Amino acid sequence: MIRTPLRPLARILEARARGDNPDAIERENLAARHEAMYDRDRGRAESRLFVLGLCFFAAFSTISIRMGVLAGTAPAEPTVSAAGVEIATQRAEILDRQGRILATNLETSALYAQPPMIVDPARAATELARIFPDLNAAALMEDFTGKRKFLWVRKVLSPEQQQAVHDIGEPGLLFGAREMRLYPNGALAAHVLGGASFGREGVSAAEVIGTAGIEKMFDDRLRDPARAAEPLQLSIDLTIQATMEQVLDTGMKLMNAKGAAGVLMDVHTGEVVAIASLPDFDPNERPAPPTKGNPSDSPLFNRAVQGVYELGSTFKIFTVAQAMELGLVNPETIINTSSPMQWGKHRIRDFKNYGPTLSVEKVIVKSSNVGTARIAQQIGAERQQSFLRSIGMMEATPLEIVEAKGGKPLLPPRWPEITTMTVSYGHGISTSPLHLAAGYAMIANGGTVVAPTLLRHPAAQQGARILSPETAAAARQMLRHVVTEGTASLGEVAGYEVAGKTGTADKPKETGGGYHKDKVIATFATMFPVSNPQYVLIVTLDEPVNTTGPEPRRTAGWTAVPVAAEMIRRVAPLLGLKPQIEPGRLSDITLTSN
Repeated sequence: MIRTPLRPLARILEARARGDNPDAIERENLAARHEAMYDRDRGRAESRLFVLGLCFFAAFSTISIRMGVLAGTAPAEPTVSAAGVEIATQRAEILDRQGRILATNLETSALYAQPPMIVDPARAATELARIFPDLNAAALMEDFTGKRKFLWVRKVLSPEQQQAVHDIGEPGLLFGAREMRLYPNGALAAHVLGGASFGREGVSAAEVIGTAGIEKMFDDRLRDPARAAEPLQLSIDLTIQATMEQVLDTGMKLMNAKGAAGVLMDVHTGEVVAIASLPDFDPNERPAPPTKGNPSDSPLFNRAVQGVYELGSTFKIFTVAQAMELGLVNPETIINTSSPMQWGKHRIRDFKNYGPTLSVEKVIVKSSNVGTARIAQQIGAERQQSFLRSIGMMEATPLEIVEAKGGKPLLPPRWPEITTMTVSYGHGISTSPLHLAAGYAMIANGGTVVAPTLLRHPAAQQGARILSPETAAAARQMLRHVVTEGTASLGEVAGYEVAGKTGTADKPKETGGGYHKDKVIATFATMFPVSNPQYVLIVTLDEPVNTTGPEPRRTAGWTAVPVAAEMIRRVAPLLGLKPQIEPGRLSDITLTSN
């Protein structure tokens, strides 16, 4: 900036020429300069005050608006946003099809210790060992007097235990809030529910996560806070489940079996109304997985889903039904049943000699291996595999528990004609009882595939059609004759028109190949009532022996069949099925006169 000089030479010379004082010129210019500087500083100050005023106005406006919003909003409880309290503790309940509780939550406490705060470590250790016999007083004393600042004593306490600890009066023993999973029915439906345990833990909260069964399959959904109030409803009926387990347990003991499995399934909706595996466990105190031995011997093993077995003659109806659908045979077609049947170096035999020929229907009623094998020869390997694949016998079932994926069928590595023949009567292929239930449901509902489900699903499934209604009806009639005049005569239940097929398969040896001669898997696959089938029931016994006769009897007709019959007798009324009076034969009717 160019400043005006205070004593300009031209004006000084002019002032001297007029006789004026030159210093007056300097004072005049200095005053003008000061006035200009004042005006400039005043303008700058006014601008700053204006900007500051705008800032104050904006701040007070924002505060006023916020206060107005708060004044017009309903009050709410404050929430904690600290980093250590983000553990979700809510978990949705699980209900049966009638709305009864299968799994719920219970508020309880955990016990932890802060050793530096413990006044009398010896007394605290002694009293805790008295309250909890599984704790060691010496080990607790070592922890309480060592360098540890924190340790868990018990993850879950009962109200009685909490009061007893409180009565010790030790300030170093503290309680943390917990919400644990509770199964009020104990071991009932244990393999379906699976169990839950603690995941992430804090002093004041712990995360409950599913460890097996449906708890693990739907873990994300059950832990979703947005759906905590929305229970997960299953297809299981608590009353029918209890009845199945009771009958199955009694039957297993009477038949001296090492294990048992049962499946009851709606043939139209695919809903599994009851499913059991024995021995079982209490999910409230789920045992640890086995670290040695055969996993199938553990109570955690689900025989109905994970157990894949050669299910024997129960497969014969699939072979015959497919042959009828292909037009290769009908129920009256005569089949060569001369036994033994020679194929290369292999021989196929029947349990008894049924004569040189049988009709197709009698092949099922008498359970002829030879007759079924000859029918399978007409079908061929490719068509047989395609049929079994279409009804789900070559892949794990889609049941909604994590163990289901472990129940993948064991298939032959190759499929020559001899394999086609043996598979036709249930040998050389291993599937689970649940696979069998789905296959029999297809026949029972008129020939359409139905997928088993544990979720409440009252609408009928619209699966792919495998058999015509006529073929399915003919197959059902054959199965009815198995009960009325065949190998399942002990399976008759008055008023419920039971139809089914027995299956007795030798158990393969664990090592060295071959089969045991005195260990079998006995199965009865049944549907009822056959005139309008609503349900299929599968009962499987592992290594049963009926010792009521002069000689041990292991076949399904003497072991699995009577257990299944008793089960139907008890559950059919609970399912709402009324017994029907079947018409007698005319030859049994005698005319009388008054």
